[in-house]
Amino acid sequence: MSLQDQVMTEMKAAMKSKDTVALEALRAVKSELLLAKTNAATKDGLSEDEEIKLLQKLVKQRKESATVFSEQGREDLAEPELAQAAVIEKFLPEQLSEEEIEAVVAAIIAETGADSMKDMGKVMGLASKQLAGKADGKTISNIVKAKLS
Repeated sequence: MSLQDQVMTEMKAAMKSKDTVALEALRAVKSELLLAKTNAATKDGLSEDEEIKLLQKLVKQRKESATVFSEQGREDLAEPELAQAAVIEKFLPEQLSEEEIEAVVAAIIAETGADSMKDMGKVMGLASKQLAGKADGKTISNIVKAKLS
């Protein structure tokens, strides 16, 4: 089942259960998918990697908004953003733990012979490619910095 079909199925369920937070999040996903599909560069449809990147972007936007709202003392606005992020995350592959990410990064560092911060770009490129969809870029970056410093 394609991502769009999954989203539509979840939307129907959210409508039936009158879950407005889930419905709002799913409508945002559907909208982004339609926008991406109508993009001239994706005439043949979206690949699974592109769908994952799109979902990650939506989750990241909601988490960043929630952080800003929390900093401003607006928990009433932060909570729905986090709830929407949780709904969208259901469509992403299972995320790796920090220990699993560290193991992958350590293997890449050993494989490439990286030993200083000068090699961070090379390590980040390989790690990002290998962990695409399974880990947040910020987490990967922090772990690579810690290992190379």
